[in-house]
This record gives sequence, structure tokens and C-alpha cells, in this order.
Amino acid sequence: MAESTLTAYRHLVRAQVRSQAQYRASFAVDVAGSLLFGVLDVVSVVVLFRITPTLGGFGFAEVFLMTALAGCAFAIADLVVGNVERLRQYVRSGLFDALLVRPLSSLAQLMAMDVATRRVGRATFGVAVLVLAAVNASVDLTPARLALLAVTPIAGAMIFGAVFVATATVAFWWIESGEIANGLTYGGLTFAQYPITIYGGLFRRLFAYAVGFAFVAYYPALALLDRADPLGAPALLGYASPAVGVVAVAAAGLMWRVGVRHYRSTGS
Repeated sequence: MAESTLTAYRHLVRAQVRSQAQYRASFAVDVAGSLLFGVLDVVSVVVLFRITPTLGGFGFAEVFLMTALAGCAFAIADLVVGNVERLRQYVRSGLFDALLVRPLSSLAQLMAMDVATRRVGRATFGVAVLVLAAVNASVDLTPARLALLAVTPIAGAMIFGAVFVATATVAFWWIESGEIANGLTYGGLTFAQYPITIYGGLFRRLFAYAVGFAFVAYYPALALLDRADPLGAPALLGYASPAVGVVAVAAAGLMWRVGVRHYRSTGS
């Protein structure tokens, strides 16, 4: 049963990729556009440090590493679960009914319904920038830090992916919830790209800890740089991102199940 389910998902994804590949010029433009977002993230850090030598007590190389970790994690999450943002369109039009009658997970179907292969370019660029940032920051790659550098973008993607799913699920109760979702997803990327020391106490409690954005890049970067947290948090938090990611995914999955049970079919 599990094998047949995976086969069905593979067919869905393959069909999406094949259909997008038919329009090569459009695909190339989309890839270039997605790469532009990653380039702008890097440029914004460079421009910022032309004005100030430090930010929240951190230098350019350290903030660049945080930005690279956050950008890479977000790009992976956007590639894998980004299509869940379209849930409100499916609910409004009644197309979500079709997902429910199939013997497959509605969430996994929604993720596979429109695999934006153009986002592969941004994810690849994110990995390249992360390698560059680690070299620029002179990270001492011990086996533990090398493992952390490899795992952190995946854990960060789990946190961002959980936010994508949780905010999209609001559409089951309130269809016009797109601005709230965008504020937490894309706003969360901006939040995670910089040291949490620049934010006030309330912002840190809400977004850094309650939502978990501090574990996308800030604490892992401190561990990679072998630097103590100016806020006094224990160094162990630098390795807590995978655990936070698992908790975030579990919470988002629970919220999704509650939302699906709340959904009222359009009858289509």
C-alpha cells in the first residue's frame, strides 16, 4: 500500500515537471526570476554593512552566514511545500473536494499538484551561497560542525514548511487569510536572516522562540562560529534545530487535520 501511494505521488510530480518543461522559454524566465530573490537577499546584507560595521553585535561574515542559512532553508521549504499557499484558492473554488475523494493524503496531493520546478534554481543558489558564507566566515569544520552545517538547512526548511502549512490552514476558517500567511512566511524569512539581538523582547518571544525562527539560522550560526550568545542562552541550543523542526512539523500536521475536519464541502 505504501509503495503504491509513493508511486502515485511520483506520477503526479513527474506529470507536473513534464508539463512545465514543454515551455522552455517561460521556464528559463521563471528560473531567472526565482534566482533574483536569492540575489537580492545577499545584496541587502552587503548594502546594510556599507552603512554600519556591525549589526546587533555581529560583523558582516557572521550575519552573512545567518542570511545564507535562512535563505537556503526557505528555498528548500518553498520548493517542497510552497504550493500549499494556494489552499485558499482550492477551498474557494471547491477543487479541494477532489483531493478528499482520492485515497491519498490531501496535504501531500496539494504539495504535488503544482511542483514549481523553477524554484530548484533558488534552492541550488541557496546551497552555493551557504558554502560561500561558511568559507567567508572561516568556520572550523569539525565533524560535528560539518554535520550541523548539512542538517541546519533541512531543519530550517522543516520550520518554514510548518509555518507554510499552518498559515495556509487558516483558509479553512477564513479564506481571505493570504496576507497573514505571507506576513509569517516571507516576513519570517526576513526575521531569521538577521541576529535576534536586533529585535525587542516581545518580538523575540513571539517569533524567535514561540514560532521557532531563532533556530533556523541564529543559534546554528553561533554554534558554527563557536560564539557565545550575547543574550546568555546555552550553547546547546545551537544543535536544537532538528528537534524544533520535528515539533513544528507535528504541530502543523495536527492543525492541518483539525482544519480538514472543519472543512465543509462545496458540493462540487
